[in-house]
Amino acid sequence: MNQVVTERPEGLSVTAACRALGLNRCTVYARQREGLSEEQRIANRSRTESVQPRALNAKKRQRARDVLYSEAYQDQPPDEIYCDLLEQGEYIGSVRTLHRILAEDRAAREHRHQRTAQHHAIPRLLATAPNQVWTWDISKLPTAGQGPYLSLCVVLDLYSPYVLAWMVSRKENSTLAQQLMTEGAARYAIVHGSLTLHQDRGAPMTAHGYLDLLHELGIVCNHSRPRTSNENAFNEGQFKTLKYPPDYPGQFENASHARQWYEAYFDWYNFQHHHSGIGGYPPEQVFTGRLELVHEQRQQVLDTQYRRHPERFVQGAPVAPRPPEWVTISPVTPEAADTGESLGVNFPTLSAARAPVDNTSSST
Repeated sequence: MNQVVTERPEGLSVTAACRALGLNRCTVYARQREGLSEEQRIANRSRTESVQPRALNAKKRQRARDVLYSEAYQDQPPDEIYCDLLEQGEYIGSVRTLHRILAEDRAAREHRHQRTAQHHAIPRLLATAPNQVWTWDISKLPTAGQGPYLSLCVVLDLYSPYVLAWMVSRKENSTLAQQLMTEGAARYAIVHGSLTLHQDRGAPMTAHGYLDLLHELGIVCNHSRPRTSNENAFNEGQFKTLKYPPDYPGQFENASHARQWYEAYFDWYNFQHHHSGIGGYPPEQVFTGRLELVHEQRQQVLDTQYRRHPERFVQGAPVAPRPPEWVTISPVTPEAADTGESLGVNFPTLSAARAPVDNTSSST
């Protein structure tokens, strides 16, 4: 077969001949080299394998090695050595040659201590009832003039999404985060091991004292991946909702002003705001279970209207919407399910998940 390829018609490439004969081109080349003499092998060497005529001889390469490994230059890169030797009136080779010599000796490496690449698992959380998964985040609030920013901490229930606790402070640290979680766990009587808390990787969320407190409270700690803000999208969406009402001041005079405004806002948000992500119910009704009575009342109104004017409902009898049965963070997509991704938990697919962002700013 190699002879057939060698004696191929003029104008026919080796690749085309190998493809027609069903041969591997690399195998053909290897078998052709088997019959070559030593002189022919040397002549056919690639440029990288052959000795370059302009290369330093053995004596000069040894001189370069002595300089590179000397006490004065053993911790310096070739660029530093090259420039310093030029100032002293000496030339032992180009910078590239010095790099090449170090690479041959396997001495070219990173001398600084580098952290190895980090691989973080995708956080996948599922809530089918209140107080199963909480999420929290911190947002900055501008103050009037050139004053410092205030920090607004908000803790949400993933399923509801009811604002469980909030705090306005002049600074951001783990001590305040510990106070927030301690009071929240006590207020809602969280049973040891029954709650998962999701957050990003800010300094207060990764402090050792804060993590130790969550362990003592029996709260499972879960973090978003670095630089992946959409894994805490529920809090991000809630922050947009709270910063776009018509009466939002934009800038606060001080911390007392911010607390006063947000006290009224969160009261509206929890008890009056008809949240589009949970079927138009206020978060408090979903959190406490009162939505069943409200849903029955809504359905009765729709049924009465349908009996009076059925022609107005072209798609049949109307059904009052209900909140989703479950809410997820980073649900399994159909593509990931096809690849056999296993999480130990049966998660619904993305097509049925609730949209995590509520950008409405009114209770219509």
